[in-house]
Amino acid sequence: MALQPNGPFKLERRIDMRYFLRKYQLLILIVFLLNTMSLSAQSYRKDSLQIKSYTLVQYRQNEVKEVKLIKVLCDYCSDLQKEVIGIEAMRRAKSESYDPKNRIKEGDKKLAIYIRIAKKDFVAIKEDE
Repeated sequence: MALQPNGPFKLERRIDMRYFLRKYQLLILIVFLLNTMSLSAQSYRKDSLQIKSYTLVQYRQNEVKEVKLIKVLCDYCSDLQKEVIGIEAMRRAKSESYDPKNRIKEGDKKLAIYIRIAKKDFVAIKEDE
């Protein structure tokens, strides 16, 4: 076996270094792909709106007596859009009133209802509906 001028271990170090670099290249690629996937998972914020509504549920003898809309918080909504969102908030508050964590025997319970709607659907709410 003829010895190389740089020694017999120089070649082994290069091979070990290649595997070492490959591991880190693969790790960087995996981190990059996971980061890209997590950014695409948050895309709902770009194309939708979240509107907050306050409702009041009145309970009498452990039964829902009435559901009232207190306020729709939306600075950029028309009156019709607020009305449609208010109707949806009251419907959701009615279904939430049967949840055991929201039930009370006697009195009034205030609920904050968050409605997420796509911008396209929000714009589609017009006078002719």
